[in-house]
Amino acid sequence: MKLYYSPGACSLSAHIALHETGMLFEIDRLIKSTKMTAGGEDFMQINPKGYVPAIKLDDGSILTECAVVLQYIADQKPGSGLAPKAGTMERYRLQEWLNFISSELHKSFSPLFNKDTTEDVKTNVRNHLTKRLGHVETQLANKPYLMGDHFTVADAYLFVVAGWSKHVGFDLGPFPKLREYMARVAGRPAVQAAMKAEGLLK
Repeated sequence: MKLYYSPGACSLSAHIALHETGMLFEIDRLIKSTKMTAGGEDFMQINPKGYVPAIKLDDGSILTECAVVLQYIADQKPGSGLAPKAGTMERYRLQEWLNFISSELHKSFSPLFNKDTTEDVKTNVRNHLTKRLGHVETQLANKPYLMGDHFTVADAYLFVVAGWSKHVGFDLGPFPKLREYMARVAGRPAVQAAMKAEGLLK
């Protein structure tokens, strides 16, 4: 399996998940300015949508979209606990979290990275994020991870997306449980390994 990634992008969550499974895999970095990969491939031929993550499976087919890629990786190693069994209510709860992170958090951070976004829009985005992260804070009040005692791919995704706050000047100060959670996830060996591989840690 090969993961196409961009350092610190949402693809980092898939990178973390791969390390959590212990599977063998390759990585290839997307060079955004040229839409080529560090390995010399034309990324637009790999994913015409033009963004990461994308994974190339053993049969050569390509799978995209972060929430889907994360579940696929988790399902390759059911014993990892990265995702509950398909068809169970717990699995739907995981999907609930993945969709929430994707639609309410991930996409909300995007305008804050755009230099052309007006300050009025950024203010509205920050207010929206404050409400949505308030929900996350409440859910983390009495448990170490989103789904309870066990780390799942939803945690990998939330860790990456919430981590963007430091790059856009969004203060996580009002969310002490989330900050504790971020530190807890950051200490996981798989997270450290993925971040080091992407040049995000020395």
